[in-house]
Amino acid sequence: MRRFAGVLALALSLGGCTGFAYISKTYVSLTPQVVTIGCKDPYEVYDQRQSRSMLIVSNTLREVTGCSVGAAFAGRDPAETRVERFRLAARTYLDETVREDCKIIGERVFNDLQTEFRYSCAAPIEPRGTAVPRLPGRINPGLGPR
Repeated sequence: MRRFAGVLALALSLGGCTGFAYISKTYVSLTPQVVTIGCKDPYEVYDQRQSRSMLIVSNTLREVTGCSVGAAFAGRDPAETRVERFRLAARTYLDETVREDCKIIGERVFNDLQTEFRYSCAAPIEPRGTAVPRLPGRINPGLGPR
């Protein structure tokens, strides 16, 4: 029984490392943008436009306390609304960056705070360096110039 528990713990930890390694490799170099849904509920978005994928990131406090994002989410446990909120954040992000015609074609949940979405657009992928619509990023008080 102990051996099984050790193997299970190792498998679970390696699975987490694989997700972390993938996220680091794919998204760490990108500047996050912030999209808000409902009651000014912010989600960070790391958009990998060249591969048509994006990572949506929530924060721990929201995932514990929740936020009544309109009537659809009012009075419901945050865990119960998580999938809907992340999908809404991804859709809102595409709409607000002038890609209303793009469709979400897949998603991969890494953990309660991070979900990757793949999307497809009729328009061709922009060449690197092309100016594209962007949303504001997170402002970190005390970290900028004074």
